[in-house]
Amino acid sequence: MADISQIQNGERMSLAQQLALTAKLSVPAILAQMSTLLMQYIDASMVGRLGADDSASVGLMNSSLWLFWGVCSTVTMGFTVQVAHKLGAKDRDGARNVLRQGIVASLIFGVIIALIGAALAFPLPHWLGGEDEICRGATTYFLTFVVALPILTMNYLGGGMLRSAGNMKVPGLLNVGMCVLDVVFNFFLIFPTREIAGITVPGAGLGVFGAALGTVAAECICAGAVMYFLLFRQKDLRLSDTNFAGRYKPTRTVLRKAAKIALPMTAEHIIICGAQITVTMIVAPLGVVAIAANAFAVTAESLCYMPGYGIGEAATTLCGQCYGAGRFDLVKRFAHLTTGLGIAVMSLMALIMYATAPWVMELMTPVEAIASTGAEVLRIEAWAEPMFAASIVVYGAFIGVGDTLIPAIMNFGSIWLIRIPLAALLAGTYGVKGVWIAMALELTFRGIIFLCRMRWGKWLKGGKTPQPEIGVEDV
Repeated sequence: MADISQIQNGERMSLAQQLALTAKLSVPAILAQMSTLLMQYIDASMVGRLGADDSASVGLMNSSLWLFWGVCSTVTMGFTVQVAHKLGAKDRDGARNVLRQGIVASLIFGVIIALIGAALAFPLPHWLGGEDEICRGATTYFLTFVVALPILTMNYLGGGMLRSAGNMKVPGLLNVGMCVLDVVFNFFLIFPTREIAGITVPGAGLGVFGAALGTVAAECICAGAVMYFLLFRQKDLRLSDTNFAGRYKPTRTVLRKAAKIALPMTAEHIIICGAQITVTMIVAPLGVVAIAANAFAVTAESLCYMPGYGIGEAATTLCGQCYGAGRFDLVKRFAHLTTGLGIAVMSLMALIMYATAPWVMELMTPVEAIASTGAEVLRIEAWAEPMFAASIVVYGAFIGVGDTLIPAIMNFGSIWLIRIPLAALLAGTYGVKGVWIAMALELTFRGIIFLCRMRWGKWLKGGKTPQPEIGVEDV
């Protein structure tokens, strides 16, 4: 039976075992990502029932929220990749050492980012070109999320640490639970008290604020559960085995390694989200319908790419552990296996999205103009999904071996040199459809260059075995 311990123990693995282990890690990760997607659908469809203005309030801030969420998530990757390498090398004490320091460093970083977000919450909707009638709701929605960023950062760190140890099931199950809680909270928080099938259903009637509050509450509960499992239950990482003794103050060695991994990813994420915000600014003058259709279509497109991110997480874990164990032949093999799986799954999802686009958009909004425009752009984007899959999963493999600088530059160049100029050019003639044509062309190009780097690039850094950490006293 395929198990991640085979990598750590240096055991030979047949192709069938490699495929089985890839599936074993990928399936729970895909399900976890799909539950996150479902939660986004729920939020979007519930808010969509409130009308075009509320939908636009949420849509206007989505790209900015992705910026803040993503920065917190990429910072935690600097620690989780180190843990994957150490577990691959069977250095469990070193892995726990990185975990302790990662908790403190990530929590401090989350607080700083939350303060920055809170300071920007009021002027940001106006900077993005939002009309006065949607800016108040946009500020409320954004502020509710950013004040919870320290707790959400712990959720990202805990889930990443579990995945680095090969545990995909617990984060996946907790994501499903978070989705269920989100539905329950939103049901009572968004809408006012109303009658359903003759039964009076109480409600807070908080609208956009209720949507954000319900999601944040669900994510905070999930964060508590994932950290409990990490600290008390996860084999090889649980700190309860050491009575929580050890060094928590971050050292230069751990921070330097974390920065080397995370800084290119963080800079890339900021730049890409800056581009997404720029796209939002390009779409904003096209009107409320265009803003809402663009936002709903982005959420609906997640149907395709969320499985890709799940497989990318599996690629990071597999390649990271193989790299830590010095098994560079398996690094390349798992990179190819996961990439092929990602392309196959996202191609299938693209076919489904193309066929069901009108129905999906009608589920998300009752406004016919928004639904029809959203369906049109989704069908444009479906053509780009196979190569989008390649860029996602290959990038996950690169992260696993700590190769983040060149891929970050590739992402930056692709989106800023191709997507943004094309979107600005085509929006004037084709409206929001022109923006999505530009996106589809750019994602196709990005996938091609990532495949080329995986085939011919020096992303394994010459196959050098990573050096063990020497001491923890370097303050």
